[in-house]
Amino acid sequence: MTLVFGEVASIYDDVRPGYPDEVRQAILDYAGGPPPSVVELGAGTGKGTELLLRLGAPLTAIEPDPRMAAVLAANFPAAEVVTSTFEAWQPTEKPGLIACAMAWHWMDRETRNSRAWVALRDGGTLAIFYHRYGYADPAQEAAIDELLNRLDPDVVAREEHWVLDDVTAAGLWSDVEERRWHRYPVFDRDRYLALMQTFSPFRRHSPEVRQRALRELGALLDSFGGEITLDLRTSLVLGKKR
Repeated sequence: MTLVFGEVASIYDDVRPGYPDEVRQAILDYAGGPPPSVVELGAGTGKGTELLLRLGAPLTAIEPDPRMAAVLAANFPAAEVVTSTFEAWQPTEKPGLIACAMAWHWMDRETRNSRAWVALRDGGTLAIFYHRYGYADPAQEAAIDELLNRLDPDVVAREEHWVLDDVTAAGLWSDVEERRWHRYPVFDRDRYLALMQTFSPFRRHSPEVRQRALRELGALLDSFGGEITLDLRTSLVLGKKR
């Protein structure tokens, strides 16, 4: 499943939202200034890379899908792009910051914390940031949830603070904390349907099920007046290697 996004790399790059600059500032404040170097895990097409490069440190971006990595390299020539999984990556030096934007769940659950801890230099920072997609209008959210659950009843949503719980439970990190921000972007019908095509629960289905989902979602968006306002909840989880 880590390679399904390459099928829609250009759409992903166009419609997936980036991160507010408050995330960058929060990392700097927590770390006590710019790190000497940064490694980003599961960089995709660079939604987190864009923010991390503004830390002002050399950045190595690891991305397993070569199609995503190609877009990433074209978007951010200042980054060193490594086409690899986190598990297969062999670091040449220990970075001061290991970051992961919207990809922590793709890392091996049993080893992701310990691998990051070993790879990080002493005193370094772990920063995991990600979005949760909600809707500003509760009635619209209920209608979309009903439709998606009917099409895919097996999808189980992660807990609201699952990354915080995961990092804390690892028992490796000091000074673990979570920070959160809300934004309310407006998506028109076509852009919302494009966004839906970049989510893994959608991509795992057959073309026939995907087309049905897009037709029904499109009709629902039409009934909302052709657009929808998201409640985009961004979380940042930070930990320190002591």
